[in-house]
Amino acid sequence: MKSLFTKSLMSIALSAALFSNSAYAEGIDRSTLSRKPIDNLVYASSSEPVGFDPHLTNDNESANILVNIYESLLKFKPDSADVEPALAKSWTISDDGLTYTLKLQEGVKFHDGTDFNAQAVKYNIDRQMPGKRLPGMGYADLVYSDVKSSRVIDDHTIEITLKAPSTPFIRNLAMAFAAPVISPAALEKHGNNVMEHPSGTGPYQLVAWDKGQQVVVTTFKDYWGPKPPVQNVIYKVIKDTSARVVALNNGEVDIITGIDANVVDRIEKGGSKVFTVEGNNTNYISFNSRPGFVTADREVRRAIAQAINVPELVKTLYRQYSTPAHSFFPPIVPGYSPDTRTVTYNPDEARKTLAAKGVKELTLLTYSDVRTYNPAGGQVLAEAIQDYLSKVGVKVNIHAYDWTSYKNRVVTDSWDLSLIGWTGDNGDPDNFINILASKDPLMNQGMWQNPEFIDIIQKAVRLPDGPERIALYQKADGIVAEDVGAFPISHAMTMAAHRPNVEGHIIHPKAVFRFFEVRKK
Repeated sequence: MKSLFTKSLMSIALSAALFSNSAYAEGIDRSTLSRKPIDNLVYASSSEPVGFDPHLTNDNESANILVNIYESLLKFKPDSADVEPALAKSWTISDDGLTYTLKLQEGVKFHDGTDFNAQAVKYNIDRQMPGKRLPGMGYADLVYSDVKSSRVIDDHTIEITLKAPSTPFIRNLAMAFAAPVISPAALEKHGNNVMEHPSGTGPYQLVAWDKGQQVVVTTFKDYWGPKPPVQNVIYKVIKDTSARVVALNNGEVDIITGIDANVVDRIEKGGSKVFTVEGNNTNYISFNSRPGFVTADREVRRAIAQAINVPELVKTLYRQYSTPAHSFFPPIVPGYSPDTRTVTYNPDEARKTLAAKGVKELTLLTYSDVRTYNPAGGQVLAEAIQDYLSKVGVKVNIHAYDWTSYKNRVVTDSWDLSLIGWTGDNGDPDNFINILASKDPLMNQGMWQNPEFIDIIQKAVRLPDGPERIALYQKADGIVAEDVGAFPISHAMTMAAHRPNVEGHIIHPKAVFRFFEVRKK
């Protein structure tokens, strides 16, 4: 009876999701969408996407949808950060490393029925260049800061010229943010903002977004590449971790994310499977380094770090599924060095310094959700930090918000400490550490600006891959540790759980879910 009841609930849920009246996509005949469970992949997360414009978002939840709706000129191979053709079928690089000539796929359509071509690629690049760039395009600088110009050679050839050689540029063209190509017609129709009206060339297109509840995508019938194994994906928002586990073990959902060590046994006893890959991430404290804030003082930042017993905290909150961080780089990223060491636990020294500096109270801003890099959740981590600082005589006032609100508050509100993390996009060390040099508060929310650090990474990005380049990133990482520009807490394994009938590449090493690589038996 339980199995039949669960299947009945599943059928009702699928019907409600697929045939909701709140569809944002145009021109989709929803009567063609299958209600069969085998044709529907139900994915549950603690947070919903911020939106579906890949030039205006930078959160993992959005990325999980974006990589299925949009495509970039290049893409990452299924198991690595190595690139292969996508919308560009081939490319050449000039001997001086300044000119990239890309040959584009032919016969490709956007979801709105318009043609993909070199003009569309140029439109997307130009949209993110200085002068046209919109507030919130944090990744534009990461991907296109070295671009001097782009030129249409013909309908299926684009030439991109750089101001200076950039080793990570070719990998940047495969990223989930800034690099994906949006339909110019859709951008013009929707006022240069497709956060709710995406139109890409990817294997899936949007059916509906019921905010706070779910996102529904279906296969794009005119997709130029192989048809995905599963027709529809329902991305559900279930904030509570225990509720997600129950939904998984009951068969109401097929994949869940945002799990931690405390629920692994329950998942496996329920017949589901836990999928893990080595984490390409850092969970860290950001200090408000703007003038006028007490945390602009390096000695205060150092004392706060000394108050926190990182190995003890990580073992308590994450057990074996996260490792204590002793550098900003995780071991998986080139530029990591076992010799780099962050501030170590010394509560007596912390108490003396904070008292001498007159620091009695701090404001800590956090997200309330779980994150890939922090599966325990922002509130739990904030409370642990609050407890450590209370022991050295400092009161910490916690302000916690859901992820979307938090991303706004971290820019608009006054705070001393904030919790954040970073997941590498392309395997290149510049992508990982360059955020700490950014002048965009959406990327570098503490606005720590160290001239020596900035100079080093500006030199390193020009060098070819090899020992000299890695040595510069190791030096930059050491400056972060010495100046306490940020305080790394942990590196988490990337985890998800799935029903036993779900197969394929559950999570890409870049920590995104490429639904077109998953199938159901």
